[in-house]
Amino acid sequence: MAETYKRSIAKALSWRLLATLVTGAVAYFITGRFRYAATIGLVDSLLKIGVYILHERLWNRISFGKAREPEYQI
Repeated sequence: MAETYKRSIAKALSWRLLATLVTGAVAYFITGRFRYAATIGLVDSLLKIGVYILHERLWNRISFGKAREPEYQI
């Protein structure tokens, strides 16, 4: 079963929300400045959402690890 574009986008957004919080927390810990941390988290997330979706879509084209559908079903 192949994933739909909507599913890939939903997965990307949920992952990015969690990853943005982690990136922002690390940036805040390093800089001590909320504004810098928020900017770093936002820029990082916007860039990586697109990269993640492309990665998912490319993996959908690779048959490695996928079960083959039978030629017929009864």
